[in-house]
Amino acid sequence: MALFFSAASLAGAFGGILAYGISFMRGTAGKEGWAWIFILEGIATVLIGVAAFWFIVDWPQKSTFLAPDEKAYVEARLKADSDASNTEQFEWSEVWKAFRDPKVWLYCAHFHTLSLPLYTLSLFLPSIIKSLGYTASNAQLLSIPPYALATTLTVIYAITAEKFRRRNVFIMTSSLTGIIGYIILIANTSPVKHPGVSYVGTFFAAAGIYPSTALALSLPAINVSGQTKRATATGMQITIGNLGAVLGTQLYRTETAPRYVLGHSFALGYLCLNVIVAGTTWWVLHRENRKRDVLEVETAQRKEGGWGAEGDDDVRWRFTT
Repeated sequence: MALFFSAASLAGAFGGILAYGISFMRGTAGKEGWAWIFILEGIATVLIGVAAFWFIVDWPQKSTFLAPDEKAYVEARLKADSDASNTEQFEWSEVWKAFRDPKVWLYCAHFHTLSLPLYTLSLFLPSIIKSLGYTASNAQLLSIPPYALATTLTVIYAITAEKFRRRNVFIMTSSLTGIIGYIILIANTSPVKHPGVSYVGTFFAAAGIYPSTALALSLPAINVSGQTKRATATGMQITIGNLGAVLGTQLYRTETAPRYVLGHSFALGYLCLNVIVAGTTWWVLHRENRKRDVLEVETAQRKEGGWGAEGDDDVRWRFTT
């Protein structure tokens, strides 16, 4: 998940380089440079999407590039790690389970409180940097280092979080880093006179937002059992989360440049809410794990085999906090 999502920040870095080069196509075929960015990057996206249909397989046994022993190894890892290898029929009752589970709504709140700062930074970082007094082309180039830092930290956070089997503590730590970034951006009352201060703030913001988002998006995958329930929980998280992005698109208006107090304040507030959500999620999951520890001992319940119809309601299931 972290490698997948770090590609988003990595794309931001490479996108800055591409945008810088493509911007010099201004006037070609009577189109502006920004129009060529949409055209060329859009064509690349469509071509890759078509190619992915043929190259991405949905199951190890259908792979043409894995040897038989490699396929068996991948399946064994899937079976040991989760219920992903189980055969499960779709049932509406599993969908309702996801909607009735308070923990799933916490996972949704995670992404919702991160989506606004995530998408506003992704969309408006070049504009934020440009408002500091740089040209549009240089602003594209200067957006590369914050994204590069975000990519590196996303992978580091993910590896560390998996090693310690923790998520919410690292989400809180990362979001606090982003909070520092927005405080710097808001506190700089003269960003044009002191562009370096605000530029440093963008580093903190990117370094905090991207790792937190990658970890938050992994919560349904690791903490929801039952393929239908997990798929529903993942869909809920993305849908509810993206509602924050809708609001974010209206916050960074030209008349609020160069300080963008309104946009930065909303992003700061959302990150503060994310710290609260992460702390609440940790407490709920930790409490549930402790209750199951006691329940399992009291009932001496030791089931054989994999996860059954109970899914994450199984007394043996432990949530990654």
